Amino acid sequence: MREAPAEGIRLSGIGDEAGSTILEQIRALELVGWRTIELRTVDGIPLADLSDRHFDRVAEALSDARMSTVCLDSRIANWGRPITGDLEADLTELRTLARRCGQLGTRYVRIMSYPNDGLDDADWRDEALRRLRILAAEAEQSGVVLLHENCAGWAGRDGSRMLQMLETVGGPALRLLFDMGNGVEYEYDGYDLLRQIVDHVAHVHVKDARGPASAAVYTLPGDGECRVADCLRLLVARGYSGVWSVEPHLRVRPHEGLAGAGHERLGPFVTYARRLEELIRDEVTRPVGGAPR
Repeated sequence: MREAPAEGIRLSGIGDEAGSTILEQIRALELVGWRTIELRTVDGIPLADLSDRHFDRVAEALSDARMSTVCLDSRIANWGRPITGDLEADLTELRTLARRCGQLGTRYVRIMSYPNDGLDDADWRDEALRRLRILAAEAEQSGVVLLHENCAGWAGRDGSRMLQMLETVGGPALRLLFDMGNGVEYEYDGYDLLRQIVDHVAHVHVKDARGPASAAVYTLPGDGECRVADCLRLLVARGYSGVWSVEPHLRVRPHEGLAGAGHERLGPFVTYARRLEELIRDEVTRPVGGAPR
């Protein structure tokens, strides 16, 4: 296992960015010497839609490889499930993933907060918060924690809304997932957002990109506009202790329907992981001048 980037922090990656099958995903993490994985799809199928038999094979492969799972990425409240959609679909997915969290030994489920679908702002806010309270209550009862990503939804790009969401929903079953690359496509400054929410972040996605938003280009970490090293230094300075999980978006972008063939994903994923390790070594663990402001 490689040296930790900072005390308590582990490196990981979203497996389907590296391969389609679970064995391809495991192999990619093993190649870079990382022992944790974040799961979104296997064989192109979302985790909650796998049959029990299929999922059992996934869990067995991870156990055989001694690979720990850090988070399950759901479709709950995401860009494909607007505020007017069926809440029961999200509750059903959450119940399935909560059981599967237990099998894999993780407590984290990634969610969003419902894109609008014709409601005025006040009604959008009220309905999003109502649904999130229901989901958080279900999560707490099931022993899992929802991680809200700064992506699609009512609280997706505004730090004050994220803090309002945490205060309104309350309880231990809702925290924040910070993705440092989403700001380019959604037109906000990711680093400024992190400064607002850093004390509530429980999980991190490493992603970099450059604009314009209408034609975002995803890059190796450090080559884009997302101030990746600054974000990582700020997290360390504020005592973050968790996972930095790479989501390259070089060959796989679910919101665009892009999913390169399995053999096309491995090389770029490994290159991305290696670049992150270099960035951490050269600019994060030995920063010049301390944490950025």
